[in-house]
Amino acid sequence: MYREEVTEAVLEAKRAKGLTWAELARAVGRHPVWTTSALLGQQSMSEDEATAAVALLGLDPSFVAALTECPLKGSLDSDVPTDPLIYRLHEITQVYGSTIKALIHEEFGDGIMSAIDFELDIERVSDPKGDRVKITYNGKFLPYRKW
Repeated sequence: MYREEVTEAVLEAKRAKGLTWAELARAVGRHPVWTTSALLGQQSMSEDEATAAVALLGLDPSFVAALTECPLKGSLDSDVPTDPLIYRLHEITQVYGSTIKALIHEEFGDGIMSAIDFELDIERVSDPKGDRVKITYNGKFLPYRKW
C-alpha cells in the first residue's frame, strides 16, 4: 500500500466518523500538530501510536505498517503552493523571511533554526475585529561551526 493511499483512507475515515485532529491526537497521545502531520504523511509514528489511530479511525490493521515507515517529507505538489492558506504562509516567508533571518542572526549569531528539534503550535486568539491565528515556531538554534 502506498503512503498516499493511507493518507486518503485516514482523511475519508476522519470525515466519515466526524473526528477532529485533536481527538485523534488524544488517542495517539501526542500534540495535535504532530499527530496531524503524521497522519498526513509527514512523520513516522510508533507502532503504538499508529495502532491507536487506526483503531479510532476503524481502518484495516495493515495500515499500521505504512504509518510507521519513514516518510518522504516536504511533499507539496509545486514550488509555489496554490492552496490559498498554504500560499499565504509561503507569502509570509517571501515577505518577512529576510527580516526573520536578520533578527535571528542579530540575536543568536550565524546559524539556523532546526526543523528537526522543533515544535509548532496554532492558537485562536479572540479579537473584536475578528479572530486571529497565532502560529508559534519553536526550534533549537543550531550555530554554524567554524572550520
